[in-house]
Amino acid sequence: MDNRMPIDKEYKQWIKEIKSYIRSQQIKAAVKVNTELLKVYWRLGSDIATHKADAQWGSKFYESLSIELKTEFPDMRGFSVTNLKYCKRFYELYSQSNIISQQLVDEMELPIFSIPWGHHTEIIAKCKSVDEALFYVNKTIENGWSRAMLLNFLDTKLYLTEGK
Repeated sequence: MDNRMPIDKEYKQWIKEIKSYIRSQQIKAAVKVNTELLKVYWRLGSDIATHKADAQWGSKFYESLSIELKTEFPDMRGFSVTNLKYCKRFYELYSQSNIISQQLVDEMELPIFSIPWGHHTEIIAKCKSVDEALFYVNKTIENGWSRAMLLNFLDTKLYLTEGK
């Protein structure tokens, strides 16, 4: 005896719609998680910069902070010494922009919170100004660039030819 339901066109279409909806919600959830993670990194960077924490607490500050955060949040990644330094640079770079400095982070629906952290680390490492960084952020959003594509355009210095 076959317990399977006969499959007709309407059923197939309905299943296709359900799958599409679930995929779109997964993407929205991933974007939301990314946005909130970037806000955490922004806050960390802001606190480190504002308190001049690395100068105030000495050369082992980043190592100590890294250990503290990894211990408290063992399932969370992103608290390496290198990443914590990127958090500070992330804040320092983008806080130079008038667009960003006039708003509270919790209210931000800004482009910088719309791209993955890995993209930011590349932008931070290679851009000399906030205008250049925001150019690449906006281009990444407009064109859906992968990190490899972003790196290509950073390496070819697209900003110098198109950005100004």
